[in-house]
Amino acid sequence: MRRPIIVGNWKMYKTAGETERELRELRKKLDGVITDVEVAVCPPFTALESAQRSLKGSSIGLGAQNMHWESEGAFTGEISAPMLLDVGCKFVILGHSERRQYFGETDERINRKIVKAFESGLFPILCVGETLEQREKNATKEVCGRQVAEGLKNVPKARIPDLVIAYEPVWAIGTGKTASPEDAQEVVNFIRETLKQLYDVETASNVRIQYGGSVKPENISELMAQQDIDGALVGGASLKADLFAGIVLYGK
Repeated sequence: MRRPIIVGNWKMYKTAGETERELRELRKKLDGVITDVEVAVCPPFTALESAQRSLKGSSIGLGAQNMHWESEGAFTGEISAPMLLDVGCKFVILGHSERRQYFGETDERINRKIVKAFESGLFPILCVGETLEQREKNATKEVCGRQVAEGLKNVPKARIPDLVIAYEPVWAIGTGKTASPEDAQEVVNFIRETLKQLYDVETASNVRIQYGGSVKPENISELMAQQDIDGALVGGASLKADLFAGIVLYGK
């Protein structure tokens, strides 16, 4: 049975000090309470060390929002997998639509990062999703299928159980709009079917697939009730401890 996973993507918010305060509040709400769901937060690079200290002794995991595909080198401004491991990261978000849209990241580059993450012992969270224009052209499955297939190119089956995929329709990120639970389930199920074609039924059945896009305590229960949705990649709502805790606890 797949263990649900809920991850907070803090994007370009919170200093090191703000991170300490936020995680202190989050731990008050979740420590000793979360058992049947895996939880992680992904602060900015400058706050990772602070987050590591703040999460010591907690079951809340730590992740990063991006990384380079090389272990070291003359890549000004970049962060490597060994650096992330050194500050306690378990997860790394790769291929987020904001990286694709604003920084020109291609499927090929994202694939190189996925491969490096696996080689380094990090758990990649591969983000896929369509724009509003693509959705209106009925190209959702074409886009998501390509992003999954290209993102996992040359990734052996043995690595796939450590993969998390996040379906994030671009039109729902930060807009307040959320795909209906049924629509989200349809696409997530298609992603799982794509994994079956790339690998096999058993492998695909073990991959955790999240939904992301304006997730809130008010809609998390309906999303989690869907057969193939195994969690959420949460943006804005993860920046406030009470909202994020509400999502982790399925809005209860």
